[in-house]
Amino acid sequence: MNRHYIESKGLHLNYSIIVNLIDRESTVLDLGCGDGTLLKMLKNKGINARGIDINQENIVKCLEKGLSVIQGDIDKGLQEYPDKSYNYVVLNQTLQSTEKPDFVIKEMLRVGEKVVVSFPNFAYWKVRFYLMFRGKMPKSRILPFQWYDTPNIHLLTIEDFHEFARNNGFKIEKTICMTKAKVRKSIFHKIFDNFFTEEVIFVISK
Repeated sequence: MNRHYIESKGLHLNYSIIVNLIDRESTVLDLGCGDGTLLKMLKNKGINARGIDINQENIVKCLEKGLSVIQGDIDKGLQEYPDKSYNYVVLNQTLQSTEKPDFVIKEMLRVGEKVVVSFPNFAYWKVRFYLMFRGKMPKSRILPFQWYDTPNIHLLTIEDFHEFARNNGFKIEKTICMTKAKVRKSIFHKIFDNFFTEEVIFVISK
């Protein structure tokens, strides 16, 4: 789901989970930072966080909050940032709306010691059943758009991401499964995460 939509509708965000994953005094680059809500929370924890967003209106909102941001298109890369210049690079609920997700992830792994990435899981059982029984592209809290106006152009699943990690030689350090905006730790989510998980957060490294 596009982060700008989430913020405008006031829906569940993974901000508190992401903030808890990152140690105080770490350096963080938040890609697609939106209105700066996550940046502000990171800053309040004592984390040195900076953001990038393509939307001029979001840049203004961040600056009004006293946050460090620049305008940029992450699909064009992060050439201005040296290798391993940040402890963490974050991409929250935006991967599926990027034009070149594989390139974006590789750039994140180059710039960050660790990467935090989250996205809605298109293999969630309700999404599967919606497509099977209605024969139409699914709509839900996580995927609320029509097929013709969705910003989500690269829908993926947990298994797709695992395969991408194997094929590109990066390590998945942590997986956080969520359904109905709650972290799930049951045996079903551990064994059948691709079926029972509505949205996921991965912590990865090279």
